[in-house]
Amino acid sequence: MSTPKPMNILMIGGGAIGREILKHIEHDAALRVTHVLDLPVTHAALRARLPAAIQLIGSLDELRDADRPDHVIECAGHPAVKSTVPELLRRGIDVSLVSVGSLAEPGLAQELEAAASAGGAQLFLISGAIAGIDAIASARIGGLDSVVYTGRKPPIGWLGTPAESVCDLNTITEATVIFEGSAGEAARLYPKNANVAATVSLAGVGLERTRATLIADPGVSKNIHHVRATGAFGELEITIAGRALADNPKTSALAAYSAVRALRQRVASVVI
Repeated sequence: MSTPKPMNILMIGGGAIGREILKHIEHDAALRVTHVLDLPVTHAALRARLPAAIQLIGSLDELRDADRPDHVIECAGHPAVKSTVPELLRRGIDVSLVSVGSLAEPGLAQELEAAASAGGAQLFLISGAIAGIDAIASARIGGLDSVVYTGRKPPIGWLGTPAESVCDLNTITEATVIFEGSAGEAARLYPKNANVAATVSLAGVGLERTRATLIADPGVSKNIHHVRATGAFGELEITIAGRALADNPKTSALAAYSAVRALRQRVASVVI
């Protein structure tokens, strides 16, 4: 019996999530990252960390027809989604999206859906750092009344965000609410922190109907996500206390693991 050909993958972003993904699939015979797309300014540092067989590119224009990937995994953040994913979908290439919060940008979700339709491709939204997305999406079929998301992180996880104008993240001594409103607004204001809020929203009642509360809490050491949903199915309540990636306190390790799982599902004979 011949060995199946591995799925060739283009990875968008070589940051903390990208490096974690590579660590877990580098010995997987069914998956092969052939290219990493990132800003040229990052290439020198990335080259020192990446296997020699992986090609670094700075734009899709550098991707030759012979290098066409079988699948793309995006883990670079919101600007990269807007600048690369529509074109890939129009080319007929399936994309798995880590930066689900980018879909809170007005018009982007519709643009991506149109691009996928035009190219005959599929866009996969990765569950990321939260559990229960399958249950929420299933419950929506029977009708959801409400979905409420609460995100709680150590103050360091909110550095470099609008939270700095709400409180002094370096000195607060008690849990402080830094945002209350719609999940859509949370994702727009906190693009590097609110992918979970967007994912929960898109699985359920939508970005504007999902309520979100974000909290900076010096009393916790993990990223804590809580979801409560009610509807015709009954009630659902989920809490995850996830460890952050060592290289990025804003990102839960589970987000990277969910990306690895999504890639393995693309080549697995049995999927759960």
